[in-house]
Amino acid sequence: EQDVKYKTKESTELDKTVAETSSDRAGVQEELDAVLAYLKNIEKQCIAKAETFEERKARFEAELAGLKEALRVLEEETALLQRNSARHLRGLTVHVPMTA
Repeated sequence: EQDVKYKTKESTELDKTVAETSSDRAGVQEELDAVLAYLKNIEKQCIAKAETFEERKARFEAELAGLKEALRVLEEETALLQRNSARHLRGLTVHVPMTA
């Protein structure tokens, strides 16, 4: 009879421990799920994805068009400056003879 009481008490304690452990595991699993979801979100934002050929080509063509436009503008400005400076000779000083 004493043995039955001891085994019943031990069984009750083990049932309580199992319930607490299961509850703890459920809480930890919830935390883990939240952390994994957050990690997945961060990875989407941070991990570089390889550009496709079409994306690289489009980016290169846009950059090339911008450079061509810049070159055209610079050439036009240079042409304007050259036309304006053709009227004035650099380093030329007109000397007027002094009359007394």
